Amino acid sequence: MTHVVRGVDRPGALMHKREVVDAVSVIETPPMVVVGVVGYVETPTGLRALTTVFAEHLSDEFRRRVYKNWYRSKKKAYTKYAQKYQKDGGAEITQELDRIKKFCSVVRVIAHTQVKKLNLRLKKAHIMEIQINGGDAAAKVDYAKGLFEKEVNVDSVFAKDEQIDVIGVTKGQGFEGVTTRWGVTRLPRKTHRGLRKVACIGSWHPARVSTTVPRAGQDGYFHRTEMNKKIYRIGKKGDESSCSTEADLTKKGVTPMGGFVRYGEVNEDWVMVKGAVVGVKKRPLVLRKSLMKHSARKHLETIDLKFIDTSSKLGHGRFQTDEEKAKFLGPLASKQN
Repeated sequence: MTHVVRGVDRPGALMHKREVVDAVSVIETPPMVVVGVVGYVETPTGLRALTTVFAEHLSDEFRRRVYKNWYRSKKKAYTKYAQKYQKDGGAEITQELDRIKKFCSVVRVIAHTQVKKLNLRLKKAHIMEIQINGGDAAAKVDYAKGLFEKEVNVDSVFAKDEQIDVIGVTKGQGFEGVTTRWGVTRLPRKTHRGLRKVACIGSWHPARVSTTVPRAGQDGYFHRTEMNKKIYRIGKKGDESSCSTEADLTKKGVTPMGGFVRYGEVNEDWVMVKGAVVGVKKRPLVLRKSLMKHSARKHLETIDLKFIDTSSKLGHGRFQTDEEKAKFLGPLASKQN
């Protein structure tokens, strides 16, 4: 996380044309790769997968995900499947795609992350399905087939000033008591056998504890969806001026001095969203288009960033760039011959 200074553009509001400081989160978003398409048939009991078609060439990080132990395996996953593209000019692949076009109403692509682009101790890709909307089934399948083995960048899906939903797993807190877990009031000091408890967990009958009664148990490490996070800026890989603004012309990237704490440097594409996001550093997140039709002025506001802080997050950072620090401190004794 870091913070930014932005101008408020909300006519009639008290803060209109004033500057405010917002906390922001920077999410590194390397391109995802599309490796397959799956078609679903609508049934009375819900969606049923009809068939799946994979691309001809699949990366090792995708194939690692299907193995428990890649090192000891024969690494043969999908090798026979790839031969279908050579046999009879790919007739079997075409046949399966035609089945999706004929019977399916819901079409989703199978995409995976490129974890090798991140400095993580991770070699297995994360795999997910992404639904394709718009047009008939045939158009969806043709669009999905055209994306096979191609990268999908974050700026081709999301845009600045857009509201998105962030899905992830929260930070785990372990086994916690009722006071911490549910925020119940502590009992009086003189209470026998402890005071961080629920005094009455229910009546004699019904002779069971209701699910609405606070109890001790697991806290955190929960799957959560946080709605309506506004995108302040989208940065590109290799852009050394990605954090420059009209008011602050300093040439600087998004990585603060010394790197982000417990994460390091951001070297790929990134998204800056307002506020915090769920989970610990390095834990994967899913970014989703907002499900709501926005009409509130704060949701439709155009963000005008004046300043993005890149000082060190490890202490009381005073300098925005290494050049600024060197200019202020002068020649260091340790650098003298």
